[in-house]
Amino acid sequence: MRRSSLVLPVASAATIALLLSSCSSGGPPESAPSATGSAPGSPSGSASTPTPSATPTPGTPTTSSPNTPAGPPTLTKILRQPVDGQHVVTQQRKYLVTRSSDEAGTTTITNRANRKIVVRHAPPAGFVAQSPVVIDDKWALIEDIRSDGPNPEIRALRYDLTTGKGTDLATQKALPRISEPEIGAYDGTFAYSTTDASRRSCLIVADLETLKPRTVACVADPGYIADPVVSADSVTFSEITAPQTARRCKRLLTAALSGGAAQPVKAAKNCIQWSGASLRGATVWSEVGASDPDQYQSTGYVRESAAGAVRSIGPIVTDTIVACGNWIHWEVRTVTEGVEAYQLQRWQPGLARPQRIYATPPESALTAPTCQDDTLIVEAAHLGAGSKYTEAIAVTTA
Repeated sequence: MRRSSLVLPVASAATIALLLSSCSSGGPPESAPSATGSAPGSPSGSASTPTPSATPTPGTPTTSSPNTPAGPPTLTKILRQPVDGQHVVTQQRKYLVTRSSDEAGTTTITNRANRKIVVRHAPPAGFVAQSPVVIDDKWALIEDIRSDGPNPEIRALRYDLTTGKGTDLATQKALPRISEPEIGAYDGTFAYSTTDASRRSCLIVADLETLKPRTVACVADPGYIADPVVSADSVTFSEITAPQTARRCKRLLTAALSGGAAQPVKAAKNCIQWSGASLRGATVWSEVGASDPDQYQSTGYVRESAAGAVRSIGPIVTDTIVACGNWIHWEVRTVTEGVEAYQLQRWQPGLARPQRIYATPPESALTAPTCQDDTLIVEAAHLGAGSKYTEAIAVTTA
C-alpha cells in the first residue's frame, strides 16, 4: 500500500456523520476507498443472527424519459439496528453479509433461508475489515488491511460457504497479490490492483469461483491504478501518474469484461477525474482536484458513448458511483438551512436527466452503495432527534 487511505469499516454515529455528511473537513488523499459498511462501538444486544425485515418503501423518482421502464423501483428495508449494532455490507440471494461494531469489524455471513451463520470472520490483531465483501452462491472474499505502523499489509481470504473454511489468497499462486485496498465487485467478478515484477501497478479482473485472473492495464512506478468499479459488462478505474508532484494526473479508463484494451474516458477537465462506472458504452464519472479542500464532494458528468457529448449532472458525493442492473447510481448531499440530508440518484442511456429514487430525512447519512444480484444495497444512519438507528435498503434495478 503506497499511501494512506480512508479505511473506516466501522464508525460511531458521530464518525458516520463526519465521514459521510461533512464535506468541509479536508479531503481524502490521492485516492480513497468508499467507507462502506459499518459503524462502531460495542455491538448491542446478543450475538444472535439479525432478522431482516421486509417493509416496502416508496421511491421518489423525478419525471422520466420515454425510454425509462415504467414505474419507480421497489425499495425494501432489510435490516434495522442500533447505530452501534450490526450493519449490512451486502445481501446476496442466498446470504446476508453484516459487519459488527467492534473495532476490527467482525464480518458475519448468514444463510437467509435458515438464518444459520456460515462464516464469522474476525480480523487478526492490528487489522481491520475492508468493504466490499465479494460473494456468489458458493464463495465469499473478505479483505483485511493493516494501514498503521511500519509494515502495512493487505490480507484476503476466500471462504467456502458450504464448509465455512477460509483460504488465504496469498497461497493461490495463479492469482497476483492485492497491493491496493480498493476492490471493485459485481456479483462474482472482482477487480483490484497488483504490483508486477517490474514494479508496475496493474489492474486485475478475476472470477471468484475459478480465481482465473486477467491483466487489464498497467502503469509504471511511481504511478498506480486505483478506484476499480465493475458493472455487468465493464470495469472502470483510475490511473494516477506523477503522484505527489506538480505534474500529477488522475484519469479514468474503462475496459470490457469480455476482453480488449482499456480506453480512456475523455474528461471535462484533464487530470482530475476521480472514479466512475460504465455500462453498455455509457459512463458516469466525477472530477475533483487533488488540492481541492472539499474532496468529499465532486462534480458529476455523463456521456452516453465514448464519442458522445459530455453533460454535467451536478455535485455528487465522491466515490459513490456504482453500476447495478440497468442503471448507474450515485449519492447527492443536500443542505437546507444548515441541515444535511442525502439522496440516491440513478441514470441510464436515453434519460435526459437523472432520477432521484430515495431521499433521507434531515440529519441522516448514507453509506456508499453496493450491488448484488441486480439489487442495490445502501444503509442509512438516522442521527437526528429521537432514537438513532440504521436501516439497510434494497433497491431493485433490473
